[in-house]
Order: sequence, then structure tokens, then C-alpha cells
Amino acid sequence: MSDATVALPPPAQQLVDGKLVGSSDESTYPIVNPATGAEIGVAPDGTAADVDAAIAAARRAFDQTDWSTDRALRVRCLRQLHAALLEDAGPFKALTTAEVGMPGFMMSAAGFEVPVDGLAWVTDLLESYEFESDLGVASPMGIASRRTVRREPVGVVAAISPWNVPTQINLAKVGPALAAGCTVVLKPAPDTPWVACELGRLVAEHTDIPPGVFNVVTPRSNDVAALLTTDPRVDMVSFTGSTAVGRSIMAAAAPTLKKVFLELGGKSAAIVLDDADLASAAGATAFTSIIHAGQGCAITTRLLVPRERYDEAVQVAAATMESIGAKDPADPSAICGPVISQVQRDRVEAYLRLAEEEGGTFATGGHVIDQDGYWVQPTVIAGLDNSSRLAQEEIFGPVLVVIPHDGDDDAIRIANDSPYGLSGSVESGDLERAKSVAARIRTGTVAVNGGVWFSPDAPFGGYKQSGIGREMGVAGFEEYLETKVVAEPA
Repeated sequence: MSDATVALPPPAQQLVDGKLVGSSDESTYPIVNPATGAEIGVAPDGTAADVDAAIAAARRAFDQTDWSTDRALRVRCLRQLHAALLEDAGPFKALTTAEVGMPGFMMSAAGFEVPVDGLAWVTDLLESYEFESDLGVASPMGIASRRTVRREPVGVVAAISPWNVPTQINLAKVGPALAAGCTVVLKPAPDTPWVACELGRLVAEHTDIPPGVFNVVTPRSNDVAALLTTDPRVDMVSFTGSTAVGRSIMAAAAPTLKKVFLELGGKSAAIVLDDADLASAAGATAFTSIIHAGQGCAITTRLLVPRERYDEAVQVAAATMESIGAKDPADPSAICGPVISQVQRDRVEAYLRLAEEEGGTFATGGHVIDQDGYWVQPTVIAGLDNSSRLAQEEIFGPVLVVIPHDGDDDAIRIANDSPYGLSGSVESGDLERAKSVAARIRTGTVAVNGGVWFSPDAPFGGYKQSGIGREMGVAGFEEYLETKVVAEPA
């Protein structure tokens, strides 16, 4: 049975202090399928009282239960959650396609398989991680002392996730935070609350995670959600989303000096050197740029190619996109589906009109698609340089800008000429040359000659305005730990 024919999970409910609940004032908002524009369910419109109750429950669970100190309990509970996700895989994937507009192609990567594998990976890490290390004996100020370094959970974590790959990002925050011994309040984007609520249901019904350790609230109001960033009972905010909102969260968290993790925007460059297989590289970049309608922060959306082969690269990229097209995400062959909402479609369309104003031309695409749901033509833009807004700003749609370069140094200069530094790629016929270029790109991840960095054990995050800290890998786990030194007489 295909995911498209699998029944959706039970209706969305919040999880507060171990109970599946609606909004305290019984208000809801619609959940919409972006491929059709049709309502497929409703989500509780969480209130300030709901957020307060979730924070209080998380605070109590951290301060008054054994969750933060009982490693065996955490391992058992996370194994239970992993098993529940695998058992629920069919409905969970069907829900992700319906709510997020994510093609099945993505499920084997960021949609489902990799984040679920990531939960198993961080649980394995928890079993073996050394939370305590011996620093040895020293005699500062003449006092012989034995020093021990301890790693302890941060405390209550507010995890705020976006709509583009919600399960990946939910689990990349929740898994390490719970493994570290923290308690969590998860607040998903109002465009995709259901997948977060389903995670909460699995926790409530299929694990021994104590009440209050994991909570899910689904307010639509930004003002209500912002309570998570200002409440002094919250020790850390872990946020993935736009750079603009990241700035706001940093400012909101500043008065209480919370720990802040930010995974923000990107405008990543795919560099093709003059000895690379141009057709292969341009085609692959075009393909990558429209996966999930380009709604990925680490997608390479600037294609940098040798000036003398610029026209060829544009033609290959356009032909690739035209061969893929935009399809119903329930279609097994779909690569590029809809964008998430009317708001996002309008935003992408505004960028397309800006491209024309800036002097760009469309090698393919350039318009929204007039049908039910929220659709944009896969688009290749030529004729713009790196100073254009289309090359500098994150669009979050199926749009690729092709930019000429004049050699390795120039390509590196263009790639680094961005407020962002999240990802990138380099293609060359000479591996060492490619690695040398990659070493000079100021980004958190780089794919060299088709290498894949996306994996549960690999830390992910950005330089510059792409964020602060790392997600996944050991580094992502340690984001949720504090360091304590204990000294005793030697």
C-alpha cells in the first residue's frame, strides 16, 4: 500500500504534562494541504495559559524527577519512541505528504528515515557518552585538588521548529535534548502542527517518558509563542527558521541570558570549476535546487560556473528543471511539489517579479502555476550578478540563479560574498583542487565532488548569519549540556 492511501493519524492534540489536550479555550485553526488548498484537519490554537502550563510541567519534571540523572530510563524511553515511529511510519509519512506537501522522494532523507535513524544514533551515543572525566590533580594556590569535569543537562528547552522539514528538525532538537536529560516544550510552525502533535501522541501512548518531560504546544500567535523565549523558567531556546526571526529570539532571550541555539537561513553556492563535468554538475544542482520546491535552508540556490561556459550551464539547468516539473507530492515520481502556503507562494512570486526588475531573464519558469494549492514553476534565472537581491536573499522556492565566475579565486570570492554561510558544494576533475577550494569557503558544510554530508553523526550548522551552534552529531548533543568542574582535596 502506498503512503498516499494510508489513513492519516488521529486528530492533532497538544501534549501538556503527559495529557493529550486541546486548547484551554477550545479554539482551533485549520490545517491545509498545500497541494490542493483543502482543509485536512484542525489544530488546537494554544493559549498563553497552555504555554505556561507546558513550561511549568517541563520545569517540574526537570527539577523533581529522575529524568535528568537516570540514563537507563532515558535510553529505554528513547528506544520506545524510535520503535513507535517505525511502527507508525505509514501514517506518519502520509501525514507529512498531506500537511507539508513533501514528495515521497524526500521521505528517505530529511522527511522521515534520516531523522528516525538520528534518534537511534543519539540513543546509542547516550549509552556510551562519558558525562564525567578526571582532570587530574593540581595545586592551584598551593592547595592540592582533584578536579572532575561533569557534563550536565541545560534544563528546560524550548524547541521552536519551522514548517519545511518538520520531522527532521523536531527530532534533531527533541532527541538530543531528551538524551542529554533536558525536558522539552516543542512549538512547531502553525503551517505544520500535526506532525509535531503526532510525535507527542506517540510519546504519550507508546513510551514511559514521565509527564512533563516532553510537551507540545501549537499556538498560532507569535506573541503567545514568544513567551517561550522570555520566560525565566526556560533555560535554552533551540530555534530553526529565518535569520530575521532568529535575531528577534536572541533579543527576547537576552534579558534572562538563556542559552540560544540558532539554525538560520542560507544562500549556498554550488561552485563548478573549469575542469569539472559541467553538464553533470549543472544538472545535479538544478535537480537539488527544486527538491521539495526549494524549501530547504541548505539547498544550493546559486550556481557558479566558468564564464566561458555560462550559456551551456544555463541551458542544462533549464532543461533539467523542465524534465522534472512540479507534481502532486503524492505522485511517487514527484521531486518538486507545492510551496507551503499562499503567503509563501506570494513571496516567491514577488522575488520573480524582482528578478525581472533587476534585469534577469528566465531560462525556464518565472511564474506561479494557476491551479488549486500553492504552486510555483521551477525557475532558472540568468543575467544577474552576485550583488542582485535574487543572489543575496533566501527565497525558499524552486528558484536557481546562475552566476558566472572567472576562475577559482573569483568563485570563492562570490561564494563568500553573502551574509550566509550554511552550505555549499564544489565540483572539479581534480579532487585535491576541489578540496582546496572547499577549505576556503566560509560555510558549515561543503559537498565535494558529490559527497554527502547529511547524516545523523555529522554536525550541521552555519557560519555568519546562518546561525549559532550545531545540530546533529556529538556537537549537536553537547549543545544541550552544561559544563561543571568539581574540585575536592587530593
